[in-house]
Amino acid sequence: MIYLDNAATTWPKPPAVLAAVDNGMRRLGSNPGRGGYEMSLRSSDAIYECRKTAAGLFGAPGPECVVFTQNCTHAINIVLKGMLKPGDHVVVSNLEHNAVMRPLNALKEKGITYSVAKVFPGNDKATVSSFAMAVNVNTRLIVCIHASNVFGTLLPIREIGALAKSRGILFLVDAAQSAGLVPIDMKACGIDFLCMPGHKGLYGPMSSGMLLTPYGEALGTLMEGGTGSSSLAMEQPDYMPERHESGTLNTAAIFGLKAGMDFVKGKGIDRIYQHELGLMSRLYDRLCRMDGVILYTPRPQAGTCVPVLSFNLEGLDSTEAAAILGKRGVALRAGYHCAPAAHQAYGTLETGTVRAAPSAFTQPGEIDAFVKIVGQVMKNQGSTMQNPRGMIK
Repeated sequence: MIYLDNAATTWPKPPAVLAAVDNGMRRLGSNPGRGGYEMSLRSSDAIYECRKTAAGLFGAPGPECVVFTQNCTHAINIVLKGMLKPGDHVVVSNLEHNAVMRPLNALKEKGITYSVAKVFPGNDKATVSSFAMAVNVNTRLIVCIHASNVFGTLLPIREIGALAKSRGILFLVDAAQSAGLVPIDMKACGIDFLCMPGHKGLYGPMSSGMLLTPYGEALGTLMEGGTGSSSLAMEQPDYMPERHESGTLNTAAIFGLKAGMDFVKGKGIDRIYQHELGLMSRLYDRLCRMDGVILYTPRPQAGTCVPVLSFNLEGLDSTEAAAILGKRGVALRAGYHCAPAAHQAYGTLETGTVRAAPSAFTQPGEIDAFVKIVGQVMKNQGSTMQNPRGMIK
């Protein structure tokens, strides 16, 4: 199988991640923070080491600022539902994932409103200006996807963060598609809430994610329950990270996440990015020369995008195209990618797209084999050639 669905979840996982999960299940399988015996204490220590690694990798003030979540969506919901009050206003980009848009839509019933800022790909100044114009006197939070999960477009989070700080507005970054691929420093970018999954660019297991914030104690809780601390009190702890970590943690996944972050650090974020961007450029250049392939973005360039490419095949629905390619051994995602806002922005709301994304393990030969398969599909399809080669919509 040629696996190019890494924007959904990276696969395969590094051997060290598999070993860490296995070790967690076999030798550290007890509940962390719930016992004074050796296995429980070792499990607690391993969890703390993961917090330290995450805080160091993303410039958080300290390990206590790291909350483990089920996924990025869970992290975003903690912030939106724990901070916003009736009358508050939020500014979001026009490329946001439903992990942001659906909670905000639900919060409208509580009197919370939002405005949408247009992203101008390749023009950071215009993008920041668009965010600035969307701010009003009630704006409490700016939410910004760092990189589109559909088209790979990078947003200027450092500049948007500076705008937020200049206006006294809190700043949340959805790093679902960028964590592990693009360097992120919370302090340098003015990020108050950094949300991410563990199973994508950090190469951890599914059902792992993180919220990094120095303001967790100020957030209302999404869930209450046992934390292994302050057990006699009926109120949820007001200190981090226990305030947002009720119940038993997914310890094995967290151990795997720690190994995944170590893998990324060892490889080097920039090295991984350059490897994947080179593969996407290779794919783009070949698809651009093929009859009946529709592209929607310019050629991938460093600093403007992450390695995610959306396309369509003339005469085929995007889901149909992905299914045909899947039967030929290529794993891709098609449809709307839980991001109708991004599809509306790029004019693909009626069709959806087929999405390809490599990983650190993808090889040039796999890209070439994929292109060959696309050529065979289009030959069999008998493209009507209504679109010239490499047409960018």
